[in-house]
Formats: sequence, structure tokens, C-alpha cells
Amino acid sequence: MDNPSYQALLIEETTPGQFSRQVTARQVADLPQGDLLIRVHYSSLNYKDALSASGNRGVTRQYPHVPGIDAAGEIVASRSPEFKQGDRVIASGFDIGMNTPGGFGQFIRVPAGWVVHCPRNLSLRESMIYGTAGFTAAQSVERLVIFPVPPEAGKILVTGASGGVGSVAVALLSQLGYRVSAVSGKPAAGKFLLHLGATEVISRQQAAESSEKLLLKEKWAGVVDTVGGEILANAIKSTSYGGAVTCCGNVASPELILSVYPFILRGVSLLGIDSAKCPIHKRKTVWQKLGGEWRLEKLDALVTECGLAELSGFIDEMLQGRLTGRLIVNLL
Repeated sequence: MDNPSYQALLIEETTPGQFSRQVTARQVADLPQGDLLIRVHYSSLNYKDALSASGNRGVTRQYPHVPGIDAAGEIVASRSPEFKQGDRVIASGFDIGMNTPGGFGQFIRVPAGWVVHCPRNLSLRESMIYGTAGFTAAQSVERLVIFPVPPEAGKILVTGASGGVGSVAVALLSQLGYRVSAVSGKPAAGKFLLHLGATEVISRQQAAESSEKLLLKEKWAGVVDTVGGEILANAIKSTSYGGAVTCCGNVASPELILSVYPFILRGVSLLGIDSAKCPIHKRKTVWQKLGGEWRLEKLDALVTECGLAELSGFIDEMLQGRLTGRLIVNLL
């Protein structure tokens, strides 16, 4: 193809330690080498994107940079036998949007091993309502199902429930027949979480209440934790005998301070969840579930949509903890 220009949200370091965001024109020819050139239709905003867009060197080493760890679109050019021009695809994880130009631009060029076909029953827009957050939530729920923690075992706690991962987890668990207790620091999110299927909403203060006790009263058959820190520690201490806790985030804290007692006296299992390096065969399985038997009935209840021009403001809202549910970015 020719070398067209396209629109992207570019993050630049204007002075040492100071970063700006601006929608600007980029050139397709300047994209890195890769097997697939994809015209991005939709992306989504994740916490890692907000960090990258703020100059966080732990996420993105060099600037200027175009963030966006998620992208859904159409193949424009392919050097891979697995994909052909016109295929609808999802690209997420690996290095997309971290140090490789990501989905906040209308074009990306990436290795074929970072891409899966969009499930037949999902539109590209719907795939980004899930995005990395929904994919991570589905991985977490899948680990509980396989463990197994069946619905009849008891209540499931979901922390950070009004965020991207948490809200999808609440909706998915509820749809699968689980009783869900949702933790949120946003008082206004209670109605939203009950609509998604939560049976009760617990304040962040209650969930994070400090306790010197090595074990707490057994409450949860399983936990989907998205925040880490004291909330995760309390959740583990409160998990019932033989239960399982999944862990995928550290927005509250990367520290986990507790004794081994929940593990050796109650047989609790802590299950780590990673989405960035999840192998491609596993990605395909999870995405097929999200487009098939686990397709959410309340998918549209999760989403707010914006264009590139409005995205910077939503990034600030996410960093301030004010976003609820999922935000998708329309790049058409």
C-alpha cells in the first residue's frame, strides 16, 4: 500500500519528566517491521495505558510513543499464512502499546504471534468492550471454575469491582450462577454493580480494614482480586477452607503482608493471573469462550465510548480513580 498518514494519540516528553498528549498525524512507513499491518477500528483504555500516557518508564522506556495495549481491526497487509487481507482480528498483550506503537493509533504493525482472529459472534467493537481487562477477568474466572470453585461452594469476592477487570468479572460470575460480593471505593457505583449481578456491595474501607489477626472469619469460597495490598491480604485471610484466590493487579499496593497460616491451616490457594505474556493458544481459547458460551448478556451496560480527541481527559479520570466499567476508543 501507499504511505498514508493516520491519526494517533502521541505522548512526548517536552522537558525532563514532563509529558504531553496530543492527537497528531503519523506515517504508516514509520511503524516498526512486523508480519501484519492492521487498520485499527477500536481500542480500549486500561490502567497500563494510563501509566504509559503519563510517562511511566516502568511501562514505556522511550518517548515519543503511542500507547494502547488493545486493538481490534482489519488486516490491511499480511506476511503470515494464518492471516489474510480483510480478516477481523484482535491484537493485545505482549509489547503492544508498551514499547511498540499501540492501539491509540489508526494503524499498527505487529508480529502474527501477537494476534488472534476475532470470534465470529463478536463485533470488533464488542471485542474491545472486553479488551485486556475482560480477557484478564475471564482468565481469573476460568481459574476458579477449573480449580474447582463451583457456584454452590459459597460467595465469591471481587475487589476493584467497578473497574475494568472487576466489572467484567462481576458480570461473568453472576451469569455463570455465582453469588458475587463486590468491593468498590466509589459509592455511586453500587447501582451499576447490582445491575451487573452483584448480590451485595462492600466499601473499600471495609475491605481494607487493617487487622493484626493472622486469620479472619471464613467468608469467601473464592476471590477475584484486582488491586493487591491490604485488600488482597484480608481477602486471603477470609477465604474458606480449600478456597482459591486469583490475583492480577497492584493498583492499591504491590506489597502482600500476611502469614502463611491461610495456606497451611485452611489450604487456600493463591493463583497468579498474567495477560501480557499469555501464550497465543490460551488466548484463542479464552477469546472463543468470550464470544461463545461466556458471551455477556450485559455487555453494553459496561461501556462508555469516546474518540481520540476525548481520550486524554478519560486518561486523567482513570488515574484519579473516577472511571467506572470499560472505556472503548473509536478510531473509525
